[in-house]
Amino acid sequence: MTTSNKKHSKIKRSVVFPIIMLAYLIAMAWIGRDRLERGEYLYYFGIIGVSLIIIVLLYFSLRKKEQLRERRQQQQEEAQYTTYQQEKQQQEKQQQEKQK
Repeated sequence: MTTSNKKHSKIKRSVVFPIIMLAYLIAMAWIGRDRLERGEYLYYFGIIGVSLIIIVLLYFSLRKKEQLRERRQQQQEEAQYTTYQQEKQQQEKQQQEKQK
């Protein structure tokens, strides 16, 4: 399996954690529905709204972190490749000098 296949087959944290948090929010909303029945609309929907905002912010924060990590890994891979190319060019120059 190549590295590109590993990247695509793995479910990202930026998706998993918000989904878990959303499922938790749904469960808590179901448990707290008695507040809604008592007429505490602002409290009930306010908590749900704030929680949804936090979940969305969590998603974007984790996604940004993953993008930075991927960019850093890509730069490291490119730096290693560039170094290898430079070494190969130096070896070729040395061989040409020896042949002269």
